[in-house]
Amino acid sequence: MTDTELLSLIRNQQTSRYGFSLLVQQYQKQLYGHIRRMVMDHEDANDLVQEVFMKVWKGLGTFREDSTLSTWLYRIATNECLSFLRKKRLQTVLPMLEPFRQKAESLADDPFFTGDQIQLKLQKALMKLPPRQRLVFNMRYYDEMPYEDISAILKTSVGALKASYHIAAKKIEDSLKKD
Repeated sequence: MTDTELLSLIRNQQTSRYGFSLLVQQYQKQLYGHIRRMVMDHEDANDLVQEVFMKVWKGLGTFREDSTLSTWLYRIATNECLSFLRKKRLQTVLPMLEPFRQKAESLADDPFFTGDQIQLKLQKALMKLPPRQRLVFNMRYYDEMPYEDISAILKTSVGALKASYHIAAKKIEDSLKKD
């Protein structure tokens, strides 16, 4: 179903719940993956996905369609992730990345992590990146988003995103070479 069709169903009072249910079905898996790669924890990712869809439900009336529906959803999910990471950082007395490095270290024991050793090393390398670089890398590498879409979501220039992605990829490469 197209975004236009979904929005039509959602904006119709008689079919709004059904349309929103279809929207959740269509985007839940990819938003979960996007969020999970940022926060690393299955439970935190599930909670954030729910928060995102609650914000989407409340904000659908104000969605002006200046961007695509998926861009809008990713922007909300990204903002929720960054807000969550900021709160997590403020709640700990450890250095900023330490809680996330601990998450990366515990990935092997996580029943929801299905990757092999190479994937585990990549995730550990990703956790060493600053949140914004990790976000850009994840959106480009895993979600295969064009820079223009990432630019619309993060409200950053394409040139800055390319530089950020290149720096992140170099840091990951260096980290993997050390392991």
